[in-house]
Amino acid sequence: MTIRYDNQVAIVTGAGAGLGRSHALALAARGAKVVVNDLAATDGTLSEGSLAVVAEIEKAGGEAIANGANVANMEQVQTMVDQTMEKWGRIDILVNNAGILRDKSFANMPIEDFKLVIDVHLIGSANCSKAVWGIMKQQNYGRIVMTTSSSGLYGNFGQANYGAAKMAVVGLMNTLCIEGQKNNIQVNCLSPTARTAMTEELIKDKRVLELMTVESVTTGLLALVANNAPNRTILGCGAGGYARAVIKETDGIYLSPEQQTPENLLASWDTLEDQTNAEELKAGWMQTNKYVAKAAASLGVDLSPK
Repeated sequence: MTIRYDNQVAIVTGAGAGLGRSHALALAARGAKVVVNDLAATDGTLSEGSLAVVAEIEKAGGEAIANGANVANMEQVQTMVDQTMEKWGRIDILVNNAGILRDKSFANMPIEDFKLVIDVHLIGSANCSKAVWGIMKQQNYGRIVMTTSSSGLYGNFGQANYGAAKMAVVGLMNTLCIEGQKNNIQVNCLSPTARTAMTEELIKDKRVLELMTVESVTTGLLALVANNAPNRTILGCGAGGYARAVIKETDGIYLSPEQQTPENLLASWDTLEDQTNAEELKAGWMQTNKYVAKAAASLGVDLSPK
């Protein structure tokens, strides 16, 4: 069955070029009405990129509007959402794609560059998600995608700011997917690698760049905002490769009160690291329950409901 977004409204941030442009075009091609957000020019006019994407969508018979809101500015984000509601009356999909780079080793990185990257990626994603949250709850439907990165999940030299921001949006997803579930709001993360203006400066091999198409990543995005989308998923996409990244915790060990010393902990490190029974914990309370259960079992404490 072909996935369609007819009668749905999508906001895509950072959609004037690169991945955002690809996402916006693909959503429109499958029936969505699209808000093409791209940071306005310094004189306040809409960016050429956003206007070009809107023109391309309209030429193909779709509906779209351009918007120049700075996602790090909540007032501008709220205005974008209000304008969208005034025009189309609903918002079904939010793609938090807008981002910047300010790469430098941590030793040489001005703290202002750290804060700026956090503001755009994390605060921008929080602003946009917050602005649409009540609407999606009232509709009893919503699909939100955060854009994370391997730099956050695994680390990359010179990207302490970017990596911190990209891992932070995973934490944002982890809670929003729990809070939104009862209102059919699914929240996921896309972890892309693609040929964009950001990556062309880092990857010099043209053969590699030719494989890293933005369209291959957009395939993943379309799946994450579908009606039958998963929830709480980190989907890695790039060059036609797709995989789920999972944060797991080992079964671990228990140390009795008299054994709870750093020496004993380090002496048991190999057992603690054993991946045999590693488990994906889907809420913070699951970790607490796990540790308490180990302690209770060892000490003979009955925790069954009374």
